[in-house]
Amino acid sequence: MRQQRVLLAFTGASGAIYGVRLGEELLMAGVRLTMLISRPAFTVLMEECGLDWGGGPEEVTGKAWEYFAAAISTGRDETAFEPSITYYAEDDFLAPIASGSSAPDAMVICPCSMGTTGRIAAGLSGTLIERSADVMLKERRPLLLVPRETPVSAIHLENLLKLARAGACIVPAMPAFYHRPATVDDLVNFVVGKVLDQLGVENSLYRRWGTGGTGD
Repeated sequence: MRQQRVLLAFTGASGAIYGVRLGEELLMAGVRLTMLISRPAFTVLMEECGLDWGGGPEEVTGKAWEYFAAAISTGRDETAFEPSITYYAEDDFLAPIASGSSAPDAMVICPCSMGTTGRIAAGLSGTLIERSADVMLKERRPLLLVPRETPVSAIHLENLLKLARAGACIVPAMPAFYHRPATVDDLVNFVVGKVLDQLGVENSLYRRWGTGGTGD
């Protein structure tokens, strides 16, 4: 069985914890993870999560690997794929993911800022994040956006609608409350679980409607 390849991009919107938690789950599921982090996102990761992941590609990869190590070393099937993390700088247009001939199976921008949303909707590719999203759309591959902004303007809504019509899946960071969340982790897990559902990754991060447990 081929190892699924997912590109996870962090942008400067609030809600970095959603992306971090998603990265943990993808790695534990045996996904081959590629990461992109915008310059503003490095600041948000530090401010909201206390994660200083700055540096060159090798340094960022090492810091991310160190953080995720505890999560990906437990609860894994011995026959599962070995965890894999690759990071590219946002100005590295020589990265394989910049071409449709080497596009990942899916891309998630989590969290997705309205600035990033607008530039992707306009077909602009000023960074590797934007170029990779453009590749996913033109190659008709899954592109998931997790916006975290409120209130949203008519411009924001028009850009999101434009991307949805172009084939992107919009998964707003909007936790539900029917599962009676007791902690911040419960709220985060709900959103991350919804993203994983769209990627076809089995999970039991939240109690689904009409069930008594934490899964189907």
